[in-house]
Amino acid sequence: MANHPSADKRNRQRIAATLRNRSALSAVRTAVRNARKAITEGDRKVAEMVVFAASKLLAKAAGKGALRMQTAARTISRIQIALNKLA
Repeated sequence: MANHPSADKRNRQRIAATLRNRSALSAVRTAVRNARKAITEGDRKVAEMVVFAASKLLAKAAGKGALRMQTAARTISRIQIALNKLA
């Protein structure tokens, strides 16, 4: 229980941010999973579209602070390298 109004507000902000970040990270994990699955299936056109969508979600989550920039960059790089190996 917060003893000051400012601590109470901080707690409300923490709860809202946690919900936002949880939603964004869940979408990112699903997109990356789908991208890796599309790459292993081997269809280049479909894999390109799914990897692009995953990269966009990763960049958006990193820009909003739900994910560290370096983590997003590393993940984007890894799925892009895996996609390039299909060619």
